[in-house]
Amino acid sequence: MSDDVEIACPIPQPPDYSLVEIIELNPQPVLSDYLQAMKLANSIADEKLGDYMLLSWYDRDRDFESPQHSSECHADSAVPGYVDYGLNHGARLKVDIGQGRFVFFYLPL
Repeated sequence: MSDDVEIACPIPQPPDYSLVEIIELNPQPVLSDYLQAMKLANSIADEKLGDYMLLSWYDRDRDFESPQHSSECHADSAVPGYVDYGLNHGARLKVDIGQGRFVFFYLPL
């Protein structure tokens, strides 16, 4: 095989978080639901970013994400749709609560 042959199917790469501040929380007692997690994540975004927009999120308890169905295009991908959406729409803050139980991506305004 020649050195100038392109690889048809590149090896999937992990998401690029180089521009994203990642906050990981494991609150005790464990949060009861998504609404509690969202309040906690929003308070952190308010503290870290001031004005912000919630771009995407995931609730593992209900297996629900926003934007809805964003992972449908990523069925065979190592990167979930809500992660790809957040990173490709300018997220600068990721709040991960309970080791992926609830994940929120924020854009500063």
